[in-house]
Amino acid sequence: MNLCNSRLSVTFVRQCSTIFTSSILQNKCSSINGRVSSCSSSFSAHRTMSSGHRGSRDSSGSPGPAGAAGVGGAPPFQHPHCDRAAMYEQPVRKMRTKGGTYDYDLIVIGGGSAGLACAKEAVLNGARVACLDYVKPTPTLGTKWGVGGTCVNVGCIPKKLMHQASLLGEAVHEAAAYGWNVDDKIKPDWNKLVQSVQNHIKSVNWVTRVDLRDKKVEYINGLGSFVDSHTMLAKLKSGERTITAQTFVIAVGGRPRYPDIPGAVEHGITSDDLFSLDREPGKTLVVGAGYIGLECAGFLKGLGYEPTVMVRSIVLRGFDQQMAELVASSMEERGIPFLRKSVPLSVEKQDDGKLLVKYQNTETGEEAEELFDTVLWAIGRKGLVDDLNLPNAGVSVQKDKIPVDSQEATNVANIYAVGDIIYGKPELTPVAVLAGRLLARRLYGGATQRMDYNDVATTVFTPLEYACVGLSEEDAVKQYGADEVEVFHGYYKPTEFFIPQKSVRYCYLKAVAERHGDQRVYGLHYLGPVAGEVIQGFAAALKSGLTINTLINTVGIHPTTAEEFTRLSITKRSGLDPTPASCCS
Repeated sequence: MNLCNSRLSVTFVRQCSTIFTSSILQNKCSSINGRVSSCSSSFSAHRTMSSGHRGSRDSSGSPGPAGAAGVGGAPPFQHPHCDRAAMYEQPVRKMRTKGGTYDYDLIVIGGGSAGLACAKEAVLNGARVACLDYVKPTPTLGTKWGVGGTCVNVGCIPKKLMHQASLLGEAVHEAAAYGWNVDDKIKPDWNKLVQSVQNHIKSVNWVTRVDLRDKKVEYINGLGSFVDSHTMLAKLKSGERTITAQTFVIAVGGRPRYPDIPGAVEHGITSDDLFSLDREPGKTLVVGAGYIGLECAGFLKGLGYEPTVMVRSIVLRGFDQQMAELVASSMEERGIPFLRKSVPLSVEKQDDGKLLVKYQNTETGEEAEELFDTVLWAIGRKGLVDDLNLPNAGVSVQKDKIPVDSQEATNVANIYAVGDIIYGKPELTPVAVLAGRLLARRLYGGATQRMDYNDVATTVFTPLEYACVGLSEEDAVKQYGADEVEVFHGYYKPTEFFIPQKSVRYCYLKAVAERHGDQRVYGLHYLGPVAGEVIQGFAAALKSGLTINTLINTVGIHPTTAEEFTRLSITKRSGLDPTPASCCS
């Protein structure tokens, strides 16, 4: 009890002293003419412990009231490849509620991660909000889904669940080596798996609708198109409805592309269809070697099917190419064939229901054909701008995406865009969620914090997972020059791989860093088990200015694979063998 009272006393004293200090700083600023800007900077840098609204803090963690000087200073820490000062050059646009002038203060177009996060946060900050959401059925199977967007329905969530199902199948067979008596006849039930995944998705759809209702966001299930910059026509099941708003946020995301070849739309499916497919996929041709294609091929193989990956040019475009090739090699080692430098020419359905795919090697010009049960298109995604009638509102479009500035503002003053629809930004759910929330706080909560799109961690959920944060080795060399970049790397042996004698050939990681000076870390890359769990904490460290010295002087947790980052000591430049001799010394 005494200890508890002591802690309460210390907390109370700290809060009182903070309030007192803050008051002195404010009085000092108001009493000295000509020094207001410098005092404002001092006050902004002072970290308070008062319980202000979370939306009122800028990216440095400092209070950002509406009357704060300028745009509220950029964060003091300047990451080497994140120009935060430039990001804060323009003043923040703020939209205040104007009750009665429009039907709503804000209309969010799109019921996915970005749109829902923005809509709910705007309501919390006093805005009247509607969320307009509509899903067009897929052209081949007519697949459609409920509120929640790509991530919940046909993206991250079902993908991770099927990935987990494939890992469990692998683990069951490994269990025998650990002494478990396992029936060799164990096999997956595709229909049961699909039903379980869909049941979970529907529960999330329901919870999301309830959450919108509780937070007073009006959900409108309709397809919206602009009449002008403040007016939208919504096509509903019951007819058409015209609605107006002071501000619009476009968060419609994207959908998979189909190639322009005979039979592509009639006979091929995409990830929009796969997670609810009412038959076993069987022998599957996955066209495309981005992360969606590789993830789907990976879990299909783990579930006992026969995927083949067709690669037009390179694997995992946009990722570190050394790591990308290691991912592909690890999949080939598991029995997943890759058709390199190949493009499909046509898909023809045979009398027995199988699909005859004709394709061509782009280097030799040689043509070939092969039969498959399923053809899965994974050749990229297209922004859903066509139905919006953006020219009516004057909004610019760039390659079926919407260009925005550092505030997610379009070229039209009252129209913003967040999530996968914006041009040139990471298409990831956590990015969309945070960007949507921050936008709403700036528009209606008096905040100044802007989304930092640099150094976003991500994971490719292939059988051997790949996670990274920061710059690839290629991008670091391009930005700083080969002589100024040092790459620390190493292979490692996960302890849990030993007894079942799993391959450790592709378990590899590296840190891309500054060669001289503090040796600041530019990027971290990891290929191995539970990659996402490993890289998340390192992502925070990297954004906080991680150096090689800090990394190698951090004591690792043993035995884990995450500790391998703390054991990095061999550079590529040295030419030494990065293969470990022992796990414990």
